[in-house]
Amino acid sequence: MTDSPRSYLSGRSGFGSDLREACGDFLSSMRRWRLWTSLAVHDIASRYRGSVLGPFWITITTAAMIGGVGLMYSQLLHQSLAQYIPWLATGIVFWTLISQMIVEGCEAFVSSGTIIKQTALPMLSFIARMVMRNLINFSHQVVIVAAVLIYFGLWRHSNVPLCLAGLVLVMVNLGWAALATGIVSARFRDVPQIVTALVQISVFITPIFWRPESIHAHRFVLEGNPFYHMLEVTRRPLLGEPVNPHSYIILILMAVVGWAIAFALFARTRRRVVHYL
Repeated sequence: MTDSPRSYLSGRSGFGSDLREACGDFLSSMRRWRLWTSLAVHDIASRYRGSVLGPFWITITTAAMIGGVGLMYSQLLHQSLAQYIPWLATGIVFWTLISQMIVEGCEAFVSSGTIIKQTALPMLSFIARMVMRNLINFSHQVVIVAAVLIYFGLWRHSNVPLCLAGLVLVMVNLGWAALATGIVSARFRDVPQIVTALVQISVFITPIFWRPESIHAHRFVLEGNPFYHMLEVTRRPLLGEPVNPHSYIILILMAVVGWAIAFALFARTRRRVVHYL
């Protein structure tokens, strides 16, 4: 897609044309990676302007949470700190990335409404901006995971390449989820509150603080939870534990189906988003 005026984009000429323009939007967004990377860095810099530690406050607060919850829950669950802290640290760090991307994905277009109305930047640039912003925040929290793995000696057994492969698969799924919720949230402003509530509920049914092996009955609730599979493919390799192949299969199927639906929705509504805002 070229930098055409928004007024030109307000017409319709069939879904085939919409799909071609959506693909052009995607390619144009990828070519402008410096732009949305700069916007993501600016978002973080403006949030912590005047702060001495800046984004490292994220690291400190997360580390404090892991330490406090770990000391208490390790006793409640009758596990040693060497067993529980690595499980908890990896779970919280990856869950923060997952939950924040889903919640902030709802506001990806709404929060950039002024820019969208005044420029003709590719629409997917604003999804990429949100993704990059969360990856930068995530990079500050990875320090905690590395420190925990080194302290407890688990780094010797960690399969980092497999973890990175799982993280890519997770990001692919979070990408289509952010795109779909971003479009729907631009049209219906109650959706962000609904999504936030669902994410908060998911904390209690996702094995972040507890191990899935402790659940024997009603396993379908756990197996049907996509967040469970996202944590499995990222956390287990770092802890040197095997990953059930069906988690990869489920996430791959989710990515294919999810992107097909989300991109079709984007192609159909791309020119309407500016009017929703």
